[in-house]
Parts: sequence; C-alpha cells; structure tokens
Amino acid sequence: MAWNERVRPETDASEKRSAGKGVFRKCDGCGETLLAEVLENNFEVCPSCGAHHRLRHDGWRRLILDRGELVEWDRHLEPADPLQFSDGRGYRERIASAQKATGATEAIEIGRGHIDGLAIGWGAFHFTFMGGSMGSVDGEKIARLFERATAESLPVVLLQASGGARMQEGILSLMQMAKTVAALGRLREAGLPFISVCLHPTTGGVAASFALLGDVNMAEPKALVGFAGPRVIESTIRQTLPEGFQRAEFLLEHGMIDRVVPRTSMRAEIATILRHLRR
Repeated sequence: MAWNERVRPETDASEKRSAGKGVFRKCDGCGETLLAEVLENNFEVCPSCGAHHRLRHDGWRRLILDRGELVEWDRHLEPADPLQFSDGRGYRERIASAQKATGATEAIEIGRGHIDGLAIGWGAFHFTFMGGSMGSVDGEKIARLFERATAESLPVVLLQASGGARMQEGILSLMQMAKTVAALGRLREAGLPFISVCLHPTTGGVAASFALLGDVNMAEPKALVGFAGPRVIESTIRQTLPEGFQRAEFLLEHGMIDRVVPRTSMRAEIATILRHLRR
C-alpha cells in the first residue's frame, strides 16, 4: 500500500463542528465561551458576568436541600386527557414525550426535604416539562403540598418556573388557581411560613395565584414575573412599556416582591428567613 493511501482523510466540516459539542457552552449574558463543566459546577451561573441560565429541578435540589435529598410525594399522579385535546398532536402524545425527555411524571415535584436541618415541604416546577404549565395534576400536587405541610407543621418552599395554565386542559387547568390558593389559605391559618421563589419565567395562572402570595416573595435576577408577557401587553394597550418591565428588579422597586437573590446565595437566604419565621 502506498504511503498516501495510509493517511487518514481530512476531517469533514460536520465533524469539525461537532468536535466541541457538549464540551463548551456560550453564555447568554456576556457571550463568553465556557466549559460546560464550569457552568454546571456553578449551578448554571456564569462566573464572568453572573448571568443565570436555566437550572434543572435536580440541580435545584442539589443547591437548596441538604445533601440534595428529597422524599418525593405523590409521584404516581399522572395527567389524563379529559378533553381529548389535539392541536395537530394529541395531548397524551405530548405528555409521553415530555415524560421521556425529562424523566418526570409532571411539571412539578413535591416532597419533604431539609434546609440546614430544618424539615420543609418542598415544591419545584420543571420548566422543561411542557413549559412548566400547570394542569390539573400540578394543581392537585400543589394543593396536597400545602395540605400535607399543614398537617405535618412544615414551612413550605416553592420554586416556580411556569408559562401558566395548560391550554390542553382548558377550564380544568384554570380551576387549579382557586384550589391551590384555598389550600395555601389553610397553611396560613395554621401559622406556617410560605416562601415563594419566582424563577425565570413565572407567568400566567401561576403568577396570578400562589406565586406572589408568599410570606416572603423572592426572585432570581432578571427573572420575568407577571401575568401576560410584555409583547402581549404592548400590543393590547398600544404603548411602550418601561425598560425592565416585569423583570425581578422592576418588581422589587415597585413593591411586588421582597427580595432579588442571586442563585448561589439562595440557600443561605432561605435558611435565614426560615429561622426568623419559625415559631
């Protein structure tokens, strides 16, 4: 065999493009290219500019809960398809696809965890599960979270990241707003604290119900929090909205939330607040 026949062919363009796939990430804030491992180890916060990228629910457990441990409640609850809804793709098919992609059964997990040794009722939305939309199962699980926490005398920490009510369930989804707020009312009557943490984004029926009813309402930097999005509002009222409208810092300035807390400081902040609110 001639020497030139033994030379490895030049790598094609597609191989070159994929060589660094999964190894490097580009920051959405400053545009810097970072090792994916660096972002993951820093809980998806850019070490250069502080931009917050989306963190999965298992990452939130590792960040907030002692040893990242959660005793999950009501994982067996799964959505049905009462309206036989289809938008070109059946609702059951969309659910199955979301479950396969996320490993979750629905858009929220609830359970019992600990922060600095203090037992809490925990809830966290999975935005990657159909945009964190709230269907009847999600509303039921949130109501059960408040009710079980009331029965067990636990404070509640709930992390929201949601596009709002789930359109595939129609009015059944909207009904969850009243049900969850009623269950929260019973927690409040028992004198138990509720810390609400609004992540990016917290919108629609979630924002219009329990998300802003915490004893302390917290948000991540630059999180979008509100009912309708800015573009919808501008097109409706035909006015230009103020800069930063519906972002966490804007809401803090106008008294809608109590604290804007960087992600890496969130655990210490929640622990401090819980110690102050304990009876």
